[in-house]
Amino acid sequence: MRMSEGVEWALHSCLNLTWLPAGQAIPVAKLAAFYDLPAAYLNKQLQALARAGIVTSTPGPRGGFQLARSPETITLLDVVVAIEGPDEAFRCEQLLKQGPGADPRVDYRQACLVAQAMSRADLAWRKELAGQTLAGLQAQVERRYPATPDNTRNRFAALRA
Repeated sequence: MRMSEGVEWALHSCLNLTWLPAGQAIPVAKLAAFYDLPAAYLNKQLQALARAGIVTSTPGPRGGFQLARSPETITLLDVVVAIEGPDEAFRCEQLLKQGPGADPRVDYRQACLVAQAMSRADLAWRKELAGQTLAGLQAQVERRYPATPDNTRNRFAALRA
């Protein structure tokens, strides 16, 4: 399974938003310039996050994006699902219905051991992401790289929108 680059962009953008003063919104142009990303594409990711209630968007010259909720309430799974959608990574197409000895009355999505194994793996992956919040990630970054919050705020201040 490979997630889109939009997931990485969204996660880093949300993490960077945790270091902004409360109530401060950052224009998409500054968020994009932070990592030299295409602003139009990053804006699509941020709009998906806004639809999911993870960020809010304020229009106008002083507008931009900010977290809609506290970092303690935003999980990594929330961000992934906002960008990639809620569907499981593996989709059983019931291939066994086309194989020898197939029974057309059987729902192979339920009976197939391959589908069951993939479903368990997907559930474990989602459980791991659901157990990690932006606040937890923020704390880990701050322990390992203590200058990051100030560096992030300073970089945003230095960028032109």
